[in-house]
Amino acid sequence: MSTVDAPVSELREQLEAAERHEFRLALRTLLMRPLLPATDDAFPAVRRQATALRDWLASETGWILHVDRSHARLRKTPARLTDGTRGARARPGDPPFSRRRYVLLCLALAALEGEERQTALGRLAERIVGSVAADEQLAAAGVRFTLETRDERRDLVAVARLLLALKVLRRVDGDEAAYVTGAGDALYAVDRAALAAMLATRRPPTTVDAVHLDDRLAAITEEPVPDTTDARNRAIRHRLTRRLLDDAVLAYDELDDAELAYLTSQRARILGAITEATGLVPEIRAEGIALLDDRGDATDLRIPEEGTDGHLTLLLAEHLARALRARPGTPVPFHELEAHTAELAVRHAAHWRKDATDPANGPTLTADAVGRLAALDLVVVTDAGVLPRPPIARYAVDEPLLPPSLQLFDQDAP
Repeated sequence: MSTVDAPVSELREQLEAAERHEFRLALRTLLMRPLLPATDDAFPAVRRQATALRDWLASETGWILHVDRSHARLRKTPARLTDGTRGARARPGDPPFSRRRYVLLCLALAALEGEERQTALGRLAERIVGSVAADEQLAAAGVRFTLETRDERRDLVAVARLLLALKVLRRVDGDEAAYVTGAGDALYAVDRAALAAMLATRRPPTTVDAVHLDDRLAAITEEPVPDTTDARNRAIRHRLTRRLLDDAVLAYDELDDAELAYLTSQRARILGAITEATGLVPEIRAEGIALLDDRGDATDLRIPEEGTDGHLTLLLAEHLARALRARPGTPVPFHELEAHTAELAVRHAAHWRKDATDPANGPTLTADAVGRLAALDLVVVTDAGVLPRPPIARYAVDEPLLPPSLQLFDQDAP
């Protein structure tokens, strides 16, 4: 090797490493924020890596990526259409969207299509009220929205805040809190490109004749697969990779025979591709696979997590892990978890927020923590209680075992 080749080689390696780092940053950002405005700090990286991202996503997930000057849109299709554990949240601490809020979100998007470049929250509300009143199918489905109650105003504000977070709306003046109390209004600028990119379906919903929700979801996300072995295997790889990227745990017992056979034979290839592209670290256990995010920037829900809710979730996970060990396959009754929450609230009163020690809040705190565990695929909620799943065993804590010579205190001392 000549004296000139070494620096050139090092420079090439540094450039390749920088390219890989930028690709990972762009992909992790898109996985967390599939609708990315040009104002986002990560957008330049996404735009520079657009071709490589498009190719990787098409090959490994089947998802379509669109990038232009105004925004990037990753059209993700979930592998599980029936998973309702991770509803949209306007802000991290807010409750997940209810059915009514999702309906309002759809109506708000439809109303915004007819608005000018700016609109007010009050005007948006009037258009939605009019839409609900004029739609017999909504009335038959039990959807009612009249703005007569403060709860309805809060629901509308939650929708507006979600659209603000997605950059579909930009606040120009006023605030949403004033609208809830009737003391004011909020004025927004509408990003029409982001608004047009909100719908991410394979087929326009208006072309679907199916009535039931499951059938409609299947129709708007349907991806025809040619009847060839390669096409079928590619479709399976896409489903498995989507699960690994989107869900906390991929359990083997949830897969059909073809998916399990493909994963068994191609596990190294699939996990290698994901790890190389994202930096996520696979944890492989007898029951399934989880991808760990040691940086935490590609994760929407964490365990452990700071704060009262995060601490309670971790402690209930420990309690449920012990229950799994003692009574495998048996749901833990809700009243048992609520009683345990009450004990924990007393024990950690000095560190938890004040309202957590109010016994009246115990059921809500417990339900929220169980919801987090369900979203992490660590439990299944049934009518009989909360059924812990095998992956929750990683949160079990045993009593420390110290030999007598390592006792920290003299047990016989006065």
